[in-house]
Amino acid sequence: MIADTMRAKSIQIPSIQAKSMQERLIVGLDVPTVLEAEQAVRELDGVVSFYKIGYQLAFAGGLDFARELASGGTKVFLDMKLLDIDHTVAKGVENIVKMGVTMLTIHAYPKAMAAAVEAARGSGLCLLAVSVLTSMDEQDMIDVGYEYDPHTLVLRRSEQALHAGMGGIVCSAAEAEAVRRIVGPDMAVVTPGIRPAGSDHGDQKRVVAPAQAIRNGASHLVVGRPIVASANRREAAELIIAEMRSA
Repeated sequence: MIADTMRAKSIQIPSIQAKSMQERLIVGLDVPTVLEAEQAVRELDGVVSFYKIGYQLAFAGGLDFARELASGGTKVFLDMKLLDIDHTVAKGVENIVKMGVTMLTIHAYPKAMAAAVEAARGSGLCLLAVSVLTSMDEQDMIDVGYEYDPHTLVLRRSEQALHAGMGGIVCSAAEAEAVRRIVGPDMAVVTPGIRPAGSDHGDQKRVVAPAQAIRNGASHLVVGRPIVASANRREAAELIIAEMRSA
């Protein structure tokens, strides 16, 4: 558990307090074109109010689409996983603040997080620290040279994110309960790798069902393919929200 002295030093930038399960669902627009993303948003209108835009869509016009959604009052989670020298991260965050998006991911390296927090200070942007990708297991960690297993590294990076003043953590819902104990009740705990019962895990390895993720302390659930690849996206989203409410 992080020391109280570290908590006292933390100057936390905005987190996101969702009032309903519907607001806690973030749909990943993991589609190749803006036209397909626009169609998904139309189909989900009235059910979903928060969308994630990652690399696939970002590099196909998705950044302009993110601005468009944000300007219309829709919440946008820009999943860029920034990591570079401090100055470059800071300048990137300064421009992203101007886009009006709600959340932005930064790899949980202490210097990168510190630069991002300073650049976002005074804005409404919630910075999320990416701890360990949910597609990675212990063997993957060994292969890239980490001395920690995924669970240990997630907790270490959660402490560092809290100390840096980040708004939240991105982690597997399997680690959300332990992370919540470290970061307390106010920071966002955003969990990808959510798979409803019976769905294909795809390339995810550390997956959790929606209700269990909520019980574990997740503030927001990121769901992509189980919704956007569904023949009935609206129904798929409604079923996941119902699962979340059953927690």
